[in-house]
Amino acid sequence: MSRVGGKAVVLLALAMAGGGAVAQTDSSKPVYRCPGKPVLYTDALSAKEAKEKGCTTLEGAPITVIASPKRTAPGSSSGAPAAGQPARPDARIDPNDQRLRDNDARRILEQELRKEEEALAALKKEYNNGEPERRGDERNYQKYLDRTAELKASLARKESDVAALKRELGKIQ
Repeated sequence: MSRVGGKAVVLLALAMAGGGAVAQTDSSKPVYRCPGKPVLYTDALSAKEAKEKGCTTLEGAPITVIASPKRTAPGSSSGAPAAGQPARPDARIDPNDQRLRDNDARRILEQELRKEEEALAALKKEYNNGEPERRGDERNYQKYLDRTAELKASLARKESDVAALKRELGKIQ
């Protein structure tokens, strides 16, 4: 906001198509709040026009303005291409670069697969074929049954994760 004549005044004009606008006013002009959808705040009306439109005068209250972001047409580019993207959509990627990307993707998937398989093995060991060891905080049998059911569900999720990673690796290789 800017200070003009000791008062901070900013106008909100959301009625404009495409977003909000910010304007300054001098302290001698009144600011009007005009009804409608959206509500319009302006100092561009004369007293007579404001009365005809049913606008009310705002006294001494600063108005906060939030401008909407600029919109671009669908399919238009905002200038430079995104990082890692070819300059033109029809441009071909160098085969060596593609091979490097594929190798990186394969390496990452293999690391994830190893990690998930280790977690799966640990869950299987803890699950112990449906009879995990009871812990000290499970004196209540229902707590033990609840933990067993959670372990079984976790085990099923891990198995599906491992299967999904293997499918992804199969697609790359």
